[in-house]
Amino acid sequence: MRLTVSAMLFSVLASTASAGSVSFSSGWQEQRLSLFNSNSYSFGKTLGLVSDGSVSIAWTRMAEGEWGSTAASWNWTVDQSVPATNLARKGGDDRNISLYFVFVPESIAPSLKGANIRSLLGNSDVRIIQYAWGGNAARGQVIPSPYGPKEQGVTIALRQAGTGSHSEKVDLAADYKRAFGEAKGALVGLAVSGDSDDTKGVIRAAIGNLTLR
Repeated sequence: MRLTVSAMLFSVLASTASAGSVSFSSGWQEQRLSLFNSNSYSFGKTLGLVSDGSVSIAWTRMAEGEWGSTAASWNWTVDQSVPATNLARKGGDDRNISLYFVFVPESIAPSLKGANIRSLLGNSDVRIIQYAWGGNAARGQVIPSPYGPKEQGVTIALRQAGTGSHSEKVDLAADYKRAFGEAKGALVGLAVSGDSDDTKGVIRAAIGNLTLR
């Protein structure tokens, strides 16, 4: 992936997700990372994606009532997978599907509600946890993002490359502490992506039943 996922996520926090159970039927929008390269997303009871030698993200902003969320659970399915990759390798880190949680310090969250892309791109206080299905890392491994400042984003491996259907439960507070060494901030955004631009493979995947606690 040639652009930083962290940077693109900063630019897309402009919609609202419902409390508790996150809806995929409204409030989501695709953000391209290239004018000539885009995934295909479908929105409804689940969020489906097809990535054919491409990469982009679908995003939503969290309502203020969800800023304090400390845990999450969801189901996801992969029907067609890219090969296993090294998620720490810039330009060689394809993965089937990822779910991103975007945090900022609680003290500045209100001031960022109307922030534009220029102010968000330069915000060094943003932290991102990406839970990934893909790559070859062991479950639970924390991988610093190869894009952007190392202290701003991490990938936590949940599933290696392959197909199937699984349910996940994560402790956002504990994972944030493990990744960044401090208490988590406000959860202000979510994003989903599929990434197949490096391997030129095809991904067919979906995510649903996303709940925040």
